[in-house]
Amino acid sequence: MNAELLSFFSRYRMTSCFNPCAVLALFLLPLSAHGAESGSVRQRLSFNSDWRFTKGDPSETTTQLDYQTLKPWLLDGSAKVGTNAPGPATPEGNPGSDVSFAQFAFDDSGWRKLNLPHDWGIEGPFKQEYPGETGKLAWWGIGWYRKHFNVPASDAGKEISLEIDGAMAYATVWLNGQFVGGWPYGYASWSIDLTAFIKPGAENVLAIRLDNPPDSSRWYPGGGIYRNVWLVKTAPLHVAHWGTFVTTPEITEGSATVELRVDVENSSSREARPKISTQIFAAGVDGHPSGGPVASLSESALTLPANSKATASLKGAIEKPRRWSLKDPQRYVALTTILVDGKAADFFETPFGVRSIQFSADNGFLLNGARVPLNGVCDHHDLGALGSALNVRALERQIQLLKEMGCNAIRTSHNPPAPELLDLCDRLGMVVMDEAFDCWVRGKKRNDYHLLFPEWHDKDLRALIRRDRNHPCVILWSVGNEVAEQGSEAGHKVAAELAAIVHSEDVSRPVTAACNDGRAGFNGFQKTVDVFGYNYKPTDYGKVREANPSLPVFGSETASCVSSRGEYFFPVSDNKGQGLADFQVSSYDLYAPPWATSPDTEFRGQDEFPFTAGEFVWTGFDYLGEPTPYNGDRSNLLNFTDPVEKARLQKQLDELGKIRVPSRSSYFGILDLAGFKKDRFYIYQARWRPDLKMAHILPHWNWPERLGQVTPVHVYTSGDEAELFLNGKSLGRKTRGAFEYRLRWDDVVYVPGELRVFTYKNHARWAEDVVKTTGAAKQLIPKADRTVLQSNGQDLAFVTVSVADRAGLVVPRAKNRIQFELTGPGEIVGLDNGDATSFEPFQGKEHSAFNGLCLVIVRPTGPPGEISLEAKSEQLKSGRVKLRAQ
Repeated sequence: MNAELLSFFSRYRMTSCFNPCAVLALFLLPLSAHGAESGSVRQRLSFNSDWRFTKGDPSETTTQLDYQTLKPWLLDGSAKVGTNAPGPATPEGNPGSDVSFAQFAFDDSGWRKLNLPHDWGIEGPFKQEYPGETGKLAWWGIGWYRKHFNVPASDAGKEISLEIDGAMAYATVWLNGQFVGGWPYGYASWSIDLTAFIKPGAENVLAIRLDNPPDSSRWYPGGGIYRNVWLVKTAPLHVAHWGTFVTTPEITEGSATVELRVDVENSSSREARPKISTQIFAAGVDGHPSGGPVASLSESALTLPANSKATASLKGAIEKPRRWSLKDPQRYVALTTILVDGKAADFFETPFGVRSIQFSADNGFLLNGARVPLNGVCDHHDLGALGSALNVRALERQIQLLKEMGCNAIRTSHNPPAPELLDLCDRLGMVVMDEAFDCWVRGKKRNDYHLLFPEWHDKDLRALIRRDRNHPCVILWSVGNEVAEQGSEAGHKVAAELAAIVHSEDVSRPVTAACNDGRAGFNGFQKTVDVFGYNYKPTDYGKVREANPSLPVFGSETASCVSSRGEYFFPVSDNKGQGLADFQVSSYDLYAPPWATSPDTEFRGQDEFPFTAGEFVWTGFDYLGEPTPYNGDRSNLLNFTDPVEKARLQKQLDELGKIRVPSRSSYFGILDLAGFKKDRFYIYQARWRPDLKMAHILPHWNWPERLGQVTPVHVYTSGDEAELFLNGKSLGRKTRGAFEYRLRWDDVVYVPGELRVFTYKNHARWAEDVVKTTGAAKQLIPKADRTVLQSNGQDLAFVTVSVADRAGLVVPRAKNRIQFELTGPGEIVGLDNGDATSFEPFQGKEHSAFNGLCLVIVRPTGPPGEISLEAKSEQLKSGRVKLRAQ
């Protein structure tokens, strides 16, 4: 790539309508192609801005807009993604055209103005009577979005489609009053063709209705068009939606074979005879081409009758390839050109990576031929105070924190992720278990996916694979999570069908499922998958191996330890059902629901059975909903066996006089809902980053009420020995034994002062940590994760506000009320403190700290400039942090 082109990229890459394929075309094609019509160039434009929104249907609506009524039209509109089997004939008519909200002329000027992505549920308010299982927020209901937009007259003759990365749920779409399609699965990405009803050179109106049913999720799903939306313009002859697939079947140090399949669509009324060619470039940090081409693939010629589709196969090689890996996530880009009579009809970029993956029964997971233990976490899709509304910087922050811990893998529990998550994992070096469904034919909730499964599982599964199969980070396709069909022969047939669908779309990656039924490794279910995932069965890895000696095994969901950041209860017990008080869970990391384990137990299972490929911990981050063990009504409040603890909490409920438990979010996370590290972060860091010199002491050392009482001290370290000191006096040196993952001093008697630990590895000094009794809270100290932001309306700064003593130490039990003032071109878009019992709104200008910390999320909103955030609290010295938007 010449210097002029690189300069062009650097100047225009960040614009909303920038199309790198079109730019490359101007430089890479022969001069005869420069005369191609402007309409021949593909554009993929952000369609997120300037929407109108309202909740509920119009009061005069009599037309049935429910899914069952609209299903025949929806199934026809999704036919391109399903199998080739003919579907039901599309009924005549224009359903919903008489509904005022769908009509072109409807006056929506009184509706709320907003930009996408949008989650209406996160706006609250929290209500005690709402189910804690889904976050005590009103995410269900009906919502309408409308957008007015102009299409240039020059777009006449183009194919124009709408791509929606995720809308929750049962989306239906009208353009200029005409029903054009939709998609019911709220986690799916999908595309619909607008061409027949678009009006070039005039105003157009898009109306989208969502119908998000209650009792349809086991966690907080959010509501609204919560992922990105795109308007795509192409020539009638173009690469189909998700129409490329790159594989690298043979890789050596000297060469990598590249095979590319390109689906080409001819939507015109004339036969077309295009030539398909592709050049390979190294990818820059942003995933677009960088430098000159490193390889060219063989050219292919096709003949496409009118309104038809065909597939071209191209092949070539990259000399001395750089392999994509966790430490060096190098990517390439295949730039595909469709030429007709020497003129460009379309350009299409396909980012990919050169890498090999393998799961071995004896040696776990291998990346590029080398064993890589899967140090993974499961995560739901909400972003804490931001809800389910996608934000790339918020996702990036999560991945960066996970990588700091030593995590190298993410399971997208239990649904297709935002495509941006996979882009980030490609760029940052993280592998992904890409999951499709939480249930199949047999549901878990009254209105969940089992209602859609019979008619949509084929389409939804293929859509996931076609969208994500070029991402080098994806190493496993998961067809289900803890499905009820594990125990039945009929269910095994469903599993086999799903695996066959995956294999028909992609044979380069194995199929798995997350199994919680202890029989699933022995009753035939295990034969339907390529890699067997076991949930919460660390002692059974050996049994599965003995029964299935050639089957790779891994922990698809592990631990489910529960804890509240900075909360510690006494006496400390190793009974996993204790450690509960005040609707919090002790952070000694020993406590778990009946089906689950501490981290230590899973570590032992992995070590005793080293053929296991690794684990995916439940969960990386706390999430909205599922506040186990406080997640039910009186009849199932606790599944713990300790009668004294159960009676105490039952009494507490009686005193509150409330049916449901006051918890909004989970306790499972290694990091809390605000992204603050719990103690558990450090036991995983010690395990997953053995070469990092680190040590961590728990608990904090502010216990005036425990003077003279036993207060156990635990240490997490990547070392193998440690000596603990209290006020300079040694409390003994301890060595970790076999299958021990923490060092414990269980008889420490509390006196205020200083705890200090020195750790050792191979008898040499390794790392140290110190915890001190603090003074009273005196000041607020705000610190931003980044101080320089992009003024694009999307970037975020995450500001941690610490309640500190005079010496700057965080006061570990402080819960001060804090007010925030922001000046400059920005706004506060989220507040949180990580407290699962907090019903404070995520929006506003004040919030309480929880155990010394509070989070403020700031977004630039206008032109470049300085943004100042001040934190204030009564009787505390205020603190200020300055940010710069550029």
